[in-house]
Amino acid sequence: MAASLDASLAWLLSDDNLSLLDGIRHGIEKEGLRVNAQGTLSQTPHPSSLGSALTHGSITTDYSEALLEFITPAHKDVGDALQDLSDLHTFTLSKLGTERIWCGSMPCDIANEADIPVAYYGDSNIGRLKHIYRQGLNYRYGKMMQCIAGIHYNFSMPEAFWPAYQTLLGDNYSLCAFRSEQYFKLIRNFRRRSWLLLYLFGASPALASSFMKGKNHSLETWDDETLYLPYATSLRMSDLGYSNKAQASLNICFNHLETYTNSLSEAIKTPHAPYQAIGVKVDDEYRQLNSNILQIENEYYSDIRPKRVTRSGEKPVHALRARGVEYVEVRNTDINPFLPTGISQQQADFMDVFLVGCLLGEATEIGPLECRHLEQNNQRVVNEGRRPGLTLKSNGKETPLQTLGEDILAELNQVAACFDQLHNTQRYSEAVAAQQAKLHNSELTPSAQVLAEMKKRQCGHSALIQALNEAHYDAMMAAPLSPEKLAEFEQKAADSLKAQDAIKGADSLSFDAFLAAYIAD
Repeated sequence: MAASLDASLAWLLSDDNLSLLDGIRHGIEKEGLRVNAQGTLSQTPHPSSLGSALTHGSITTDYSEALLEFITPAHKDVGDALQDLSDLHTFTLSKLGTERIWCGSMPCDIANEADIPVAYYGDSNIGRLKHIYRQGLNYRYGKMMQCIAGIHYNFSMPEAFWPAYQTLLGDNYSLCAFRSEQYFKLIRNFRRRSWLLLYLFGASPALASSFMKGKNHSLETWDDETLYLPYATSLRMSDLGYSNKAQASLNICFNHLETYTNSLSEAIKTPHAPYQAIGVKVDDEYRQLNSNILQIENEYYSDIRPKRVTRSGEKPVHALRARGVEYVEVRNTDINPFLPTGISQQQADFMDVFLVGCLLGEATEIGPLECRHLEQNNQRVVNEGRRPGLTLKSNGKETPLQTLGEDILAELNQVAACFDQLHNTQRYSEAVAAQQAKLHNSELTPSAQVLAEMKKRQCGHSALIQALNEAHYDAMMAAPLSPEKLAEFEQKAADSLKAQDAIKGADSLSFDAFLAAYIAD
């Protein structure tokens, strides 16, 4: 059976069930380019003082050798995750010398795409595999797109919540199957509502003109170095960013775990003619892991993913099939350039309310027509979300964005009240109220503030971000880590370098044999 949001909230507020919300787990992953003193992309290797990008659990690289990625553990208190993220920034900045961490989602000015160094993970088999996968992304999509940065918000419900909620819904299947089914319900509601997050937190209405070098586009010119759209919220999430025709044809289904994993597995096994033309191994050099639609699962881009922590050597799709969904990863969050770590406590609190609202509400399956409408809604919001009178498709009809937003926030106010009561606070209701203010006044959104600050300073996008880089650096260096915390980070860096050496020493197969076994699995 299904339960309405009202019924679920009434259940939470009765018989001491509110405590079932206590123990939500939060983790944050945040990317950021290393740039030099001139605000251009660093050409130096990943600093050894930060440890090994292959084996360090908290400081690694994403696509480029210059694209840092910070990963916090999952915490019960999101404030602890935010503090971890701040500490990772402070430690890293203390080791970068004159380099800084770019605090915008869209890249710094990159004059030549060839200057983007692909991430290197050593010459162990697994290190080479990670590097070749990224080379494949280069051949398939180009390097520039891969330098876009963002924040991923990882979220899971407390384990104690699931059996109680299963009893409420009268479900008789295994707890593992029930949990996965409910996470997919959350995902479907998220997909219907994700446009609101783009409006509220999008912070990339402008970009360096070099990003579009040699490409057709409909962006407007701010100055010689900046392109923008006057009502855009998140160009990072537009078709200028993560999009490609091969993936657009996949129709990955988010209705059930089985259909989702089957769709991904099929894409990993299905050859794609343009990728076959690239070649896999040419003149003893690997260009990609394979010539299929996806090299691996992670190549598929979506704004939310069902996730499960993998065991050593286990592929993500196998982990999901074997043990079900463990948490969700929200991937549509821009870096707020005005915040030292790109995300605030208030935003995280709202995310918790938003995701619990998605979980507790009803959610029918998403059919092909609705799926197209949801994509159209997202593209309207990323390109012109602050345009007065903008409408979105809802139940097949055009409805004002503000009307739809008010309906969602009215529901979330009820969810926030539960969080407030549980934690004896008002901060969750205040987080929702802050978003209501943005809905009524678009000038309060981060995207509008970016353009307003560029106008105030009479500068372009890169100049603004570079100035904010310096301000964040000064603030963090004014509050250094304690000697104990610094020593802890330095030890982790040293241990990760030893771990990388150990992995190389343990290799027993040639790389060709290793890759063949990996692909065959």
